[in-house]
Amino acid sequence: VQLQASGGGLVQAGGSLRVSCAVSGRTPNRYAVAWFRQAPGKERDFVAGISRSGSSTDYADSMRGRFTISRDNAKNTVYLQMNSLKPEDTAVYYCAAKHTILGVSNIYTDTDEYSYWGQGTQVTVSS
Repeated sequence: VQLQASGGGLVQAGGSLRVSCAVSGRTPNRYAVAWFRQAPGKERDFVAGISRSGSSTDYADSMRGRFTISRDNAKNTVYLQMNSLKPEDTAVYYCAAKHTILGVSNIYTDTDEYSYWGQGTQVTVSS
């Protein structure tokens, strides 16, 4: 499976941005997808995740209530809607995919769980 992240950019603090992750390959809808982010000099951290069906989601505590992850399986795309952005949200945002069995709705927050990664998209929030 291949992942292509897009939609990053420059936004003012308090603004909104939506990034997208296009998932392609033989069976893209069999993958749980998550967003991670990495700021300069820092580790890559979990942001949000969604199960293959879209029935389950999870968020890092600092994003809960501000970010919303969703997926459109007809378009093989996962979205991350980011509202009330803060300068500390500035990072490269990566989407990642993990193959899961039908009925499994776990959300995995560790980078080691994901075998497939997109190239990342830069999000910059100015103060």
